[in-house]
Amino acid sequence: MDLIAFGRVYLEIVFGQVASLPGPGEEIFADEFAISCGGAVTVATAASRSGARAGLSTLLSDDLGSRVVTEHCRRAGVDLAPSHRVTGRVSGITVVLNFAGDRGFVSYLPPAQPVAGPDTGHFLEVLRDYRPAWCYLHPWPGAEALIAEARSLGTRVALDVGLNAIASHPRAVVSCARQADVFLPNAEELLRLTGARSLSAAIDVAVAWCRCLVVKCGADGAVVADHTGRTAVTRGIRPVSVRDLTGAGDAFAGALIAALHQGAPAAEAAAAGNAAGSQTVSVLGAVGEVDVEGLSPAVTPLAAALLAAPGEQAAPGEQAAPGEQAAPGGRAARGYGRGPRR
Repeated sequence: MDLIAFGRVYLEIVFGQVASLPGPGEEIFADEFAISCGGAVTVATAASRSGARAGLSTLLSDDLGSRVVTEHCRRAGVDLAPSHRVTGRVSGITVVLNFAGDRGFVSYLPPAQPVAGPDTGHFLEVLRDYRPAWCYLHPWPGAEALIAEARSLGTRVALDVGLNAIASHPRAVVSCARQADVFLPNAEELLRLTGARSLSAAIDVAVAWCRCLVVKCGADGAVVADHTGRTAVTRGIRPVSVRDLTGAGDAFAGALIAALHQGAPAAEAAAAGNAAGSQTVSVLGAVGEVDVEGLSPAVTPLAAALLAAPGEQAAPGEQAAPGEQAAPGGRAARGYGRGPRR
């Protein structure tokens, strides 16, 4: 396998651009809406679309988010064999609100799942069993052991990061970045992590403890840096109508890893990442809209479950309204695990 992406997955409920957020008691309407999925699945999807043999290692169950992710991966060619099947609710549910040229998230995470970090033991087993050429992960306290094992097995490590991790355990972030083959923060994340006043100064700090630093700069492309110098990369950026920024950084990472695996130098791989990011912001949702009606019979209750009122439960055999499907048990599954947002 060329790449295994480690991490949590989310069911995404995405609203297109609105003029502003509603105040207390107010209701607003978006012109666009989509159901998608995101998290580590976005990285694996982008790598698969770029020609890599990509797998996903996450927790999956029979909850609605897991079913959507499973069906999406079947269509996208992402191998779920490295994932671990459990019972109960495991996938996160995120509402994405696009406004003011950016987006915000409202998420629900099942409290039964650990919030400090993923199951390092299972991830170690996956590394030893599959020995992928590359692995992708976010840092958490204890992730250093996973990275060290990956390197001992000859697996190269791409490390991403989010603002939550930087705020909660910055030392673990730096410790993991020191071991990774490629560190993939965006500009704001690097500024927060280093405490520098400018991006140039932040890069100077980071290259002292990174083998290869690739800073994602959104519409401005990326900066590739190491101890020998730095290169601003704008190739690959495409003029698109921006609909939703969610998942652009993860798609960048997946395409970059695929290009590196195929032998591209870092700057060329960053250009491939730019192209993937441009494509991602042109659609709603991290992997694009999931066609709920076209999903397998086991997944079609998603629409009714999302539309059901909180606490509402359908009676056995109760008929759904026209155009809706009754949810199993009449309840919407909710998400899990406190994880980085994209």
